[in-house]
Amino acid sequence: MDSLRPRPALDRPRVGARLHRCPQCTGFQYSGAPDCTECRYLVDGIIETQWARFLQEWDPDGAQDRREERELAAMVADEPDRHDWRIVDAALDRLECPRCHNPLGRGPVGCGPCDQADGFRYAAIETDRPDVTWGNEHAIRVNVAVVRRPHAVSAPELLGRRMVLPALLIGYMSTTAQAQRLGALVRALPPEEAVAELERLVETFAARL
Repeated sequence: MDSLRPRPALDRPRVGARLHRCPQCTGFQYSGAPDCTECRYLVDGIIETQWARFLQEWDPDGAQDRREERELAAMVADEPDRHDWRIVDAALDRLECPRCHNPLGRGPVGCGPCDQADGFRYAAIETDRPDVTWGNEHAIRVNVAVVRRPHAVSAPELLGRRMVLPALLIGYMSTTAQAQRLGALVRALPPEEAVAELERLVETFAARL
């Protein structure tokens, strides 16, 4: 659990920002996670940057050691409804599951403590940014949670959620009909064709913002 490497300030894209390609996987940034290490770094950065800010507010002198940080993480995990979802997810990352020894909430499906923590994480606060459709923040947090625990969902669901994440981050929010269309698309097409079609759709979504 002490292997979490520090990350530089890495804010997620602003609403209305342009999509950028990942230099490693060549897809849109964030969409290659969890397999692309650069995209995974960006997705984790959404969580880690907010945790760093939280620590700075909690202890401006930065005097906390790893033990104290884990104690703070345990406090956050015990009251997820009082904290932003990114802070809750970061706190869970710093706690070890007593059964599977993975970061709490990210272990295999069927691990009781991880399944419970994964459910409780959704009690956290989700605040939509200005100029986005209501529910955008919830969509981001769900897709981020799926990408960071990919073994908990089917391959088509993972593909759809990771590919749409870049559009969500810049403010896109699908209608129910669009979400159903995307779900049907990833189930019907071979993965390579689904990726190409999803990228085309994401570019279309981004152009409308």
